[in-house]
Amino acid sequence: MASSREAPIADHRGFAPWIRWAAAAWLIVWVPAYWYAWGPANFLHLCDLAVFLACIGLWTDNALLISSQAVGSLLVDLAWALDAGWEIVVHHHLIGGTEYLFDAHIALWIRLLSLFHVFLPPLLLWALVRTGYDRRAWGLQSAIAAAAFVASRFTNPAENINFAFTDPFWHRTIGPAPVHVALSILFMAVVVYWPTHLVLQHFYPSREGLSRP
Repeated sequence: MASSREAPIADHRGFAPWIRWAAAAWLIVWVPAYWYAWGPANFLHLCDLAVFLACIGLWTDNALLISSQAVGSLLVDLAWALDAGWEIVVHHHLIGGTEYLFDAHIALWIRLLSLFHVFLPPLLLWALVRTGYDRRAWGLQSAIAAAAFVASRFTNPAENINFAFTDPFWHRTIGPAPVHVALSILFMAVVVYWPTHLVLQHFYPSREGLSRP
């Protein structure tokens, strides 16, 4: 249960129109640019799905979508930022996954669009103050990840979308395809999403609580 002493005070009045239109404008620019640069399969990346769902959540004032993408994005985007920062400081990738950010063959403005990894987490945390945290977020995000991992197995293995073909640590396939996918889903749901869920439900008021008169 959320701690009433430590939880931020929710201000559930809906989002200002300019925030909703800013989210829509971002999608209008970001989607065609990423489609052109990376192709449609790239949108299966969980971080890219988070952009879609977070923007929809902001537009519709949907606490469940915002909460689920907070669960899915906070640690993942932190890992992205650490990997990019590690490359800048020591010229070596800590985990991998941000190599494209330093590829001069890709237009700089396209690469800069990936900075949503830095801005999305604080935006989601701020949004949760207004909407409250929906306790169903962990289940929904785990289901989204499961679908994304399965779908990623039907893409080009060389792209290794969501690390659905080889893991990010040892760069190898963990058993047959069903085993690798199942373990990947389990890792995200238990190691990444569950701790984030516990932290968010402790520090943020529940959506259900906000709904009570």
